[in-house]
Amino acid sequence: MEHDLSPATLAELRRPRSYPAVSVLTPTHRRGPDNAQDPVRLRNAVAEAKKQLQTDPAVTRERRADVVRQLDQALAEVDLTHAEDGLAIFAAPGEHQVWTLGRTVPERVVLSDTFLTRNLVSAHAAERPFWVLSVAADRVTLWNGGADRVVEDRVGGFPLARDLTENFDAERQERIGDAPSTFRDERTRQFLKEADTAMSAILRDQPRPVYLTGAPAALSVLDELGGIARCAVHVPHVGLAHGTPEAVWRAIRPVREALARQESEAVARELEAARGRKEYAAGVDELWRSAQEGRVRLLAVEDNYRITVRDAFGEHLLPAESGELDAREDIVDEIVEKCLETGAEVRFVPDGTLGEAQGIAGVLRY
Repeated sequence: MEHDLSPATLAELRRPRSYPAVSVLTPTHRRGPDNAQDPVRLRNAVAEAKKQLQTDPAVTRERRADVVRQLDQALAEVDLTHAEDGLAIFAAPGEHQVWTLGRTVPERVVLSDTFLTRNLVSAHAAERPFWVLSVAADRVTLWNGGADRVVEDRVGGFPLARDLTENFDAERQERIGDAPSTFRDERTRQFLKEADTAMSAILRDQPRPVYLTGAPAALSVLDELGGIARCAVHVPHVGLAHGTPEAVWRAIRPVREALARQESEAVARELEAARGRKEYAAGVDELWRSAQEGRVRLLAVEDNYRITVRDAFGEHLLPAESGELDAREDIVDEIVEKCLETGAEVRFVPDGTLGEAQGIAGVLRY
């Protein structure tokens, strides 16, 4: 199952397909007893997709058989023991993908000429992905971070490794390890420069916040190189280049939580300042219209804010019940995706942060 949504991957998902491109979305659960319902709901959602394929006169018999086969293959690949809060299956002639999401999704089946990506985009933004680069004299490891975990990532040639004992004389053996003297060695500095160059290339394709872990002397060398260290958060902690994902997460988590609190406070201040400038908007109705016009500069959404709405005469959105005819159950995700498309900054903040805005607010460009 896929989890990491890079800009290149998103562009590939959004390209037009030969009809029908089928999107199957269903909520899932991380633990019991709620997760007991997930297999049944998933099978029912896939069965509904097959039913729509069967009754759609625009789908030829050959393409129907192809897409049904893709749906069956996707279903066989789903591993609900590692489920998060939502699941998306995309299937089209000759291809299929399974995505696990860290944000709940409405139960939907859509046949179109493109995949339904807005829930994927919103979940990715809410997860606030980041990189951790753990450096040591003999190894540099890259970790891919999300809302509640990190996993080792082997993109860009990582992990980088070298043998510290190779061509070392007896006197220089004392430098092995993360002692400060190790990082004064020219070959060690060159090794870290290679890591800096490799990480810079990754950031060009997948820009994210970066956390650097390692001995203070190692972080000092990276500072001197003037590359990724300039925009990275330093976490002096040795051993993580050879560590476990759990150890890395324990080291990074308190730092991230402190930064998240600071960011939430900064967002609240910016929203308050926007009120005084008459550049403030709140509520899904106002922000939906502003997002469509490309007017939103900063969008703030509370972590668990969801609301179902329906159109009223094409001008306003009104609250609706889930399952109602013409209900739009993922309007928050639609707003998030549209704001990202128009260059807005999107911040997810803890529940209750936005007060009377009731879950969603923004700063307008004009």
